[in-house]
Amino acid sequence: MKVLITGIAGALGQETALMLRDHGHDVVGMDVRKWPSAEGGITVHQVDLRKRAAEDVFRREALDAVIHMATVTAFAVRGEERFRINLGGTRAVFEHSRTYGVKHVIFVGRHTFYGAGPDAPLFHTEDEPPMAMATFPELADLVAADLFAATEIWRIPELTTTVLRVCYTLGPRGHGTLAAFLRGPYVPTLAGFDPLFHYLHEKDVALALLRTLEKCPRGVFNVAGPPPLPLSVIIRETGRKRVRVPEPLFPLLVGRLGLPRLPRGATEHIKYPVVVDASAFQRTTGFACAFDQSATLCAYRKAFPIQK
Repeated sequence: MKVLITGIAGALGQETALMLRDHGHDVVGMDVRKWPSAEGGITVHQVDLRKRAAEDVFRREALDAVIHMATVTAFAVRGEERFRINLGGTRAVFEHSRTYGVKHVIFVGRHTFYGAGPDAPLFHTEDEPPMAMATFPELADLVAADLFAATEIWRIPELTTTVLRVCYTLGPRGHGTLAAFLRGPYVPTLAGFDPLFHYLHEKDVALALLRTLEKCPRGVFNVAGPPPLPLSVIIRETGRKRVRVPEPLFPLLVGRLGLPRLPRGATEHIKYPVVVDASAFQRTTGFACAFDQSATLCAYRKAFPIQK
């Protein structure tokens, strides 16, 4: 199968490309960034997904499937450009896929789609609406891209669309929001709160995408790994020190004194859990993670040790 991965130069894009290639797929990549060490059998086009050159890739390559990973968070890109990348890029993927006969599009979203709050259910299912925009407006463009991809399930019936809402990732590549939050020696938490965090090894994300390609399911699916752990346990097992901060002082301290920087809306996400029910994905694809909780935390700790 010939598969295009948008955002291939990112950590998860590279991991996925290597796994698909090793399982016999013909992998093509697209990214504005370079992947100078791309290995044999992987073709990378350094183009902007929203430009005419990207459409030329769809026309020339005769693709069977597209894995769309080229979305960004508020931690990486700020303001209006983030909205153009996330929503504009997603729209371009579906337009080009329909025009040039792609059979299957996988949109890789995030489980933070559901939002965090005191009244949210402990395990979110796929039919729940997003509740994050009121407290975390920086998520609005990612939620909009996710909802747009979900509408393509019925709007383009000849195209099989799979929307995956993937939990936080950890591993030796240090990809993602949780990995960035844990990077320093001190990790802030809000005094009186210790939410559960769902996380998945980076290689297991690539495995989940491989299973999705193989089974080609239509619909929206949550993707998660082992059972969630309290944030305090994750901090301890990755060799970090937990710093309990009273909520009134939290906005004044984050981004200072060696503590990670967070958007204002992210405060709710370290107060309340965002945990998902991934049973539908497991039943449909047969996915089972290869790395348990301990192995995933150990891989991150070894890759990013704290100097004593």
